[in-house]
Amino acid sequence: MNKTYTSAKPFVKWVGGKTQLLEDIKRALPTDFSQKKDIIYVEPFVGGGAVLFWILQQFPNIKKAIINDINPHLITTYRVIKEYPNKLIELLKSFQSEYIPLNEEERKNFYLNRRDIYNSFSLSDIETAALFIFLNRTCFNGLYRVNSKGKFNVPHGRYANPKICDEETIWADSQVLQNVEILCGDFAETIAYAAPNALFYFDPPYKPLSKTSSFNSYAKEEFDDDEQIRLRDFCHQISAHKANFILSNSDVKGKDENDNFFDEIYHAYNIRRVMATRMVNANPDKRGKLSELMISNINVSYR
Repeated sequence: MNKTYTSAKPFVKWVGGKTQLLEDIKRALPTDFSQKKDIIYVEPFVGGGAVLFWILQQFPNIKKAIINDINPHLITTYRVIKEYPNKLIELLKSFQSEYIPLNEEERKNFYLNRRDIYNSFSLSDIETAALFIFLNRTCFNGLYRVNSKGKFNVPHGRYANPKICDEETIWADSQVLQNVEILCGDFAETIAYAAPNALFYFDPPYKPLSKTSSFNSYAKEEFDDDEQIRLRDFCHQISAHKANFILSNSDVKGKDENDNFFDEIYHAYNIRRVMATRMVNANPDKRGKLSELMISNINVSYR
């Protein structure tokens, strides 16, 4: 990885994307991170990839990267961008040329038709990736939500001129992904990469701050408190292999000062509270700055 692609960035809008926390993540890295050789970067919940694209461009000393997610359509999209960017761009351009000239009602019908096709699960990888991006760019708030059968069920959004085909980003992302191993499965399977030269960044489904704020239907399997504890146990495992980790999650104590869930289960690690802006809420009055947690086994004096 000896070249920097400055235009590589997330190819989808993503709830909880980490673009705004990049400086905090940078401050949490070991002070000599840029001087270390042959770093392995592992992201078991890659999501929209904001940290992935940033860190691979910022630190060319990363020798190898491994990304994983439980969402098969998301991972298919990463693989298609890596291997077939030209075919993906061609299909996205056709969606864009069909969708943009339509009136609002026609757009909604076009969207719902494509959502049904996407949910048929009988598509080629390139069709799946193109529909994944199209739906993300035209659905309500860029949400990804599925029902108990794993079918995408987000309603149509209202955007005057959505950028369905971002050709430059797809090409730049494709170049960065050439040195990335792409996995699909449970986060615990990434234990194979735990080693003293590895850095893990975890961005799991956040613990909800209230019963109405959960976006855990991102996958049909719920990421509940037992899963949060299983992830903590995994952090113990990779720490035993002398790998470094940084983990983000919601600050439930900021909502309820008596809720010590994360402070208790991660008491053995460094817990830092950082400010982030939450933009996804049906009620605009409830959007704004909230504290989030950054948990790590890295001993640094935060710069």
